[in-house]
Amino acid sequence: MTTGLIPGGQPPDPRPTGALPQQRREPAGHAAQHVENRSRSSVITARAAASFEPVGRSVASARSFVRDTLQGWGFADIVDDAVVLTSELVTNAVVHAGTSADVLCLRSDDGVRIEVADRYPEREIPLQGTAINMGSPDREGGRGLQLCAALAGRWGVEYIPTHKTVWFQLDLPARAVGTRAAGPALPSHLLPLADGRVRVAVIQIDRTGHITAWNEDAEELFGYPAEQVTGKPLTDLAAWPHTPGTSTGIAEALRLSRWEGSYGIRAATGRVTPVYASHLRVRDTGGEPSTVCLLVRDHERAVLQTPLRGPASDTSTGSDGQNTDPFEVFIGYPAPDDLDGLLQRTVERARDMLDGDSAFLLLATDDETELEVRASTGLPSARQRFARVPVEAGPGRYGSARMPAVHDDLTAVPGAVPLLNGTGMRSVVTVPLKVEGRLTGSLGVAAEAPGRYSNEEALRLQFAADRIALAVESARLGELERLRRGSLNFLVEASDLLAGTLDRDQTLALMAQMTVPTLATWCAVYTIAHQASEPYLSYVLHEDEELIDGIKSLLSKIPPPDPVPTPGARVWSAPSEMAHRAALRSSMRSLGLSGSTTRVTPGIGPTLATASAVGGETVVLPLVARNRVIGMLTLGKPTDEHFRQEILELAEDLSRRAALALDNARLYSERTAISQALQRSLLPPELPTIDGVEVEVIYRAAGEGNEVGGDFYDVFPIRDGAYGFAIGDVCGTGPNAAAVTGLARHALRLLAREGLSGPMVLERLNSAILDEGARSRFLTLLYGEMRPQEDGSAELKVVCAGHPLPLRLRQDGTVEPAAEPQPLLGVIEDLELYEQTVTLDPGDVLLCVTDGVTERREGARMLGDDGLADVLTSCTGLTAGAVAARIMRAVERFASDAPSDDMAILAMRVPGLHKD
Repeated sequence: MTTGLIPGGQPPDPRPTGALPQQRREPAGHAAQHVENRSRSSVITARAAASFEPVGRSVASARSFVRDTLQGWGFADIVDDAVVLTSELVTNAVVHAGTSADVLCLRSDDGVRIEVADRYPEREIPLQGTAINMGSPDREGGRGLQLCAALAGRWGVEYIPTHKTVWFQLDLPARAVGTRAAGPALPSHLLPLADGRVRVAVIQIDRTGHITAWNEDAEELFGYPAEQVTGKPLTDLAAWPHTPGTSTGIAEALRLSRWEGSYGIRAATGRVTPVYASHLRVRDTGGEPSTVCLLVRDHERAVLQTPLRGPASDTSTGSDGQNTDPFEVFIGYPAPDDLDGLLQRTVERARDMLDGDSAFLLLATDDETELEVRASTGLPSARQRFARVPVEAGPGRYGSARMPAVHDDLTAVPGAVPLLNGTGMRSVVTVPLKVEGRLTGSLGVAAEAPGRYSNEEALRLQFAADRIALAVESARLGELERLRRGSLNFLVEASDLLAGTLDRDQTLALMAQMTVPTLATWCAVYTIAHQASEPYLSYVLHEDEELIDGIKSLLSKIPPPDPVPTPGARVWSAPSEMAHRAALRSSMRSLGLSGSTTRVTPGIGPTLATASAVGGETVVLPLVARNRVIGMLTLGKPTDEHFRQEILELAEDLSRRAALALDNARLYSERTAISQALQRSLLPPELPTIDGVEVEVIYRAAGEGNEVGGDFYDVFPIRDGAYGFAIGDVCGTGPNAAAVTGLARHALRLLAREGLSGPMVLERLNSAILDEGARSRFLTLLYGEMRPQEDGSAELKVVCAGHPLPLRLRQDGTVEPAAEPQPLLGVIEDLELYEQTVTLDPGDVLLCVTDGVTERREGARMLGDDGLADVLTSCTGLTAGAVAARIMRAVERFASDAPSDDMAILAMRVPGLHKD
């Protein structure tokens, strides 16, 4: 660190700060001029300045810079406030504003002034004294000015065209000269006991732990002359008590900034002399550290022992006399009421408490086998958030998150803390969060420098973790309850949507739309048609539609995941690896490094976008229905993002419901296809073209998905210019009626082409129906043979077996029945049927319908034969197709409800002698 000094002032800390990425030097004259405009009453005696780049670790570097500077100036009383204010202001600059920050420390006779300048002058700063709301103190940004107003004696904001400066001044506290602590006057018999002469051994230890100074009292107490012990390690003389549960030894105690306690010194006689010691770590003008040890006999400890603090109840009492919760002492008041806010505040306070470069907090899963990263500071949070690490990483206390652990240098034990791999952190201290003996999480603080932490820091951090563990667990359970309630609502809605369709393609689309973006950023659905077939990529969806084609193309080049029926989500790394390789190849081609002479730059943008879209965690969940894997649901996150455990559990529940819905859609599609194929075989392939006669048919089967029901029709050639026609109605609807329909239609064609008359055809058909036994159904049938005549008329021979009578429409608009009723088929064995001859003159129409037309109802009203005749009367002069269409419209408009019976309309018309 480079500083500018005013003559006569104390030199600042000369030790270099390795974390400072950029430093600058300013002349002393500039420093005086720089401050003159702000505080003319103060005389600047020393200054120190440093610049920090807009990166997260700069905040920790700025704290270290200010702490070291003020301690070097001897201003330990205001170090904590200065560090807190500097941390907030530098955070505003490098994190929120995204600019570099310049920190200037100025020492004067009455205090310290610290200025933080950034390069974002457009930010609005409220003026002092203005009654303006600065926002909530729980917000990450904007707290610096509130803290300045609360902690600083004076503060302000200044603008120049290129940057903005926020400054604050901390005044030195007034001290009673020579008084630090005092006790009451006591009677002589209550005073501590000491020998006639109290000897205080003064021993100085260098940075390696070897003795460099040994005074006369030390010689008297322990019997060693100075020349005998100088250069020897103090550990050779110290008899250190090993306290169960701690591993702090004399070597660790000598490295602490301050330590006080009891141990023993082996005297020249071989006996151990119990002593009470006070250690203080100092450094000389050259920056070389050493430790000064003051030792007295243990029974004379009152000479050195720091007076005990007041009762514990006093430490939790604020200045206003109200009790202060130890949790609020660490977290601050008011505490965040949401889990994420509480965890983020916790890691920030833990980082500041131990002056670390980063901190992190992990929460344990329900089975306590894994820890999930939930909050961090100073680390790439987007990459680390929701990452999972095992609780037991290896043997011993350092491999378990259930015990406190201190790592002096992570480079010596690679992978000891997987979360910190590749972050540049060297030393770390971690402690568990426990509630009623159960592991609920882990809290850690890390630094870029090695050897920053000892067991003392672990104890401090564990104390804080114990204070917040219950609050964190309570907030976590509250969040989990809200998440589970939301998950239940989500699954209910998903089940309703999936149950509302039996279409396969629509089910696939619903599966994807329910997961994106609620559960994942992108998803892909693979389907498996048969057990022996390979998984097929059926659907891909991303929250950004422009990336769908790129992901689909990428996945088509990757072998699909294995269809493993094991429940639960499993990580699939192939998409991210393939995307990274494709992005690398595209980047090399764009730079001309691929060996190709042609420089290919187009396409690198979409390739990189696809790599970023699938670069995070990807998981595969099997779609299992009826004990068979019918596909896989693949969910993915963008680069450096992970899935929460609760989200994976919710996705697993959704995959089970989606699998059953997809399989139901598949079965329905298969059965529908089979049914439609069978039903189409019962219908005539096409109507024949008859010279001199127009023929039109309209058919409607009742019921969803039915193409053929109990009603049927047929028009077919017989022989020598004669044509057969039939329209019938089997009792009932649906597949059972359709079976008799197929029997009747095919039997009619076969019997008619054998040359049998109409009555004989129907009598043979009646016998065939009766032969069906229990499956037989009665049948009404209108059958006829039509032969066009040379004079333009048509001769019809008709048999009406129980069917609604055919209606004849003449050119003059009159309507009359064209046949007489006879017994229906499928009831009695011996039928005596006869045929009737009808001649259709040019312009006449013969209309044949089933009872689904005449029995169309609206409440108590029924269309009936008379209603049908009235409609037919209005069809004079219309073609056969127009007649059939008008009849159907009239039937549909007669009632608002959907038809409950099959309907068939057969219209035949003999055109007039002139061209219609």
